[in-house]
Amino acid sequence: MATVTELTNELVASYARVGGINHLDGKNLPSKRAITGITQDLLRLVFPGFFDEKLIHSSEVKAETAALLDSVFGKLEDEIRKSLEYHPPGDLAKKDITKAAHALTMEFLGKLPAVREILCTDIEAAFNGDPAAFSKEEILVSYPFVEAIAVQRLAHQLYVKDVALIPRIMTEWAHLRSGMDIHPGAKVGSHFFVDHCTGTVVGETAIIGNHVKMYHGVTLGARSTAGGQQLHGKKRHPTIEDGVTIYPGATILGGETVIGANSTIGGNVFIMDSVAPNSLVVYDGLDMRVLSKKDKKTVADFQI
Repeated sequence: MATVTELTNELVASYARVGGINHLDGKNLPSKRAITGITQDLLRLVFPGFFDEKLIHSSEVKAETAALLDSVFGKLEDEIRKSLEYHPPGDLAKKDITKAAHALTMEFLGKLPAVREILCTDIEAAFNGDPAAFSKEEILVSYPFVEAIAVQRLAHQLYVKDVALIPRIMTEWAHLRSGMDIHPGAKVGSHFFVDHCTGTVVGETAIIGNHVKMYHGVTLGARSTAGGQQLHGKKRHPTIEDGVTIYPGATILGGETVIGANSTIGGNVFIMDSVAPNSLVVYDGLDMRVLSKKDKKTVADFQI
């Protein structure tokens, strides 16, 4: 039977032999555990009383918020500093990293009121769009979509400032909990709702307009990732204009693909071409058809 020393020697030897998955002697990376805790505290800040174990009275809210903000500020500033040391944006000098981390943290936390305002529209869209919802409180405490979109909207604020690693850690935590994989880079308008959430994927360069409703199993993806890192920074995912509804299992691919405003995308369709506004895309089991909502008799050929 092998001893602990022998096992240690074998494992350490593998570190030298298989070097691509080691992180030794480098910069200290942001902590996944710390980011998870910070994300949970951010949810407490944007939805006061909903993610707390005890009721917060209105007379206590200022003191409770100040204490939690102070705690989050210190922890997040440390993690952002690690991120900047790992991947400093632009020509940020090493001596300026601490100051930049402080400023970025302050700016990010200053965005919380605006994030709360747009999240209110998402809750409204969920309540108005789901007849099974008993109340907005039910949506907040039980719908997985709420955590997914709240965390994405928070992470997006860091993503647009080129803060590495942290936004993705945040959204992957929400992905694990909700079943919805929405990249922090995606641009999402107001009044957004994804019913059921499970299996929904929204890629990094997707653009989603206002008043868009999606169901489970929808993919807003890239046509191909065969180009690998050569595609980095390029528009790879579709644009969904205002007022679009996308039913379960629909797959929409490509950076040049635009789903026109007020269109309805039926379940299980596969789209790689743009669709005009006010269209209805359906799959009848054999073929996909694009109809105009204004004249259902008009049918467009759909090229895959």
